[in-house]
Amino acid sequence: MRKPFMLFPVCLMMMIVMSGCWSRSELNDLAIAVGMGFDKKEDGVQVTVQIVNPGEVASKRGATGLTTPVSTFKTTSRTIFEALRKLTNQTPRKVYSSHLRVLVISEELAREGIMPILDGISRNHEMRSDFYIVVAREASAENVLSTLTSIEKIPANKLFSTLEMSAKVWAPTVEIRLDTLITDLQTEGKDLVLPGIRLKGDPEKGGEKSNVNRIAASTYLENSGLAVFRGDKLIGWLNEKESKGYNYVTDNVVSSAGEIACPSGGIIALEVVRTKTKMRGDVVNGEPRIRVDVFLEENVGEVQCKIDLMEPQTIAELERIAQLEVTSIIESVLQKARKYEVDIFGFGDAIYRANPKYWNAHHQSWQEQFLDLPVDVHAEAKIRRVGTVTDPLIQQAKE
Repeated sequence: MRKPFMLFPVCLMMMIVMSGCWSRSELNDLAIAVGMGFDKKEDGVQVTVQIVNPGEVASKRGATGLTTPVSTFKTTSRTIFEALRKLTNQTPRKVYSSHLRVLVISEELAREGIMPILDGISRNHEMRSDFYIVVAREASAENVLSTLTSIEKIPANKLFSTLEMSAKVWAPTVEIRLDTLITDLQTEGKDLVLPGIRLKGDPEKGGEKSNVNRIAASTYLENSGLAVFRGDKLIGWLNEKESKGYNYVTDNVVSSAGEIACPSGGIIALEVVRTKTKMRGDVVNGEPRIRVDVFLEENVGEVQCKIDLMEPQTIAELERIAQLEVTSIIESVLQKARKYEVDIFGFGDAIYRANPKYWNAHHQSWQEQFLDLPVDVHAEAKIRRVGTVTDPLIQQAKE
């Protein structure tokens, strides 16, 4: 009989504590930010936010066409927290960052260091960590966020989806979220990379509706290599081939495509359908070394030469050529990383896992050791399918 009486005050307290909506945020009072950018200014950091115009993206009512699907607002302050509050001088609604899709950092600001802005972002309780972070290559974050895009009405969604799709089917890009970025900055023995975005065309025309009211946009955005950091400062870029090599080493390739030379001249396009990379660190006779084993499964995608794909020896030769090509791609990014003197692959972390005692004794000189670190690359490629056509069409036509 005592239990009901004991539960009554407990339920009463829960009703008092849980009742009401003291922390509610009405949708009509919020400006939903889907993109955010940072540019260096003399008096601080300029913060640009891309805000959704609900009336232009609502599916039931349909777009009116009178305004653009998004609007951008910008302000400058010495702190990110203060800048977001100052934006209320321009917009009647409070900026709401929980639906952020992409965060853009200008190249100029990235070269000075991104750590100060990361503190303000990571402390914001409204921000989730599922948005992507990119560097605006030779452009300002403001211009990137002010460029209207076709197919995707909301430019920030376009940047998000393009980066995600490119990483899945092409491979020279990476998907870096806030938690991954902070982890890489704090991990000893691994330097940071971020995907780059380039603005092609006239930035002023990119914000006009006429830019998307034509078959081919005059101003557009495209992925452009990987930004290489030493600590929190940008020091250089990887090109497309080197970026793909980085993803091979770090086991980030889902699918890709490339071409190899035919033994008798001409080229063959191969589709990479599956990869697996194993990186192992070791210390032999007091010297660290790394072994990278890459396994690929590929399909023949296109043939522009005379070749018999039904011959097992021919397939074996193509696999050998494909292995040499992958090795060459990886060697190119290893050479570039040594040029920049940064361990973007996490080789130091691999040595630590293999031999913590050695790492603790030599980690302070790892940057110098990395320059002469032996890296053994072993690639194994298997061609599984040759397509629905047995003989090359170019060969059939000549016959």
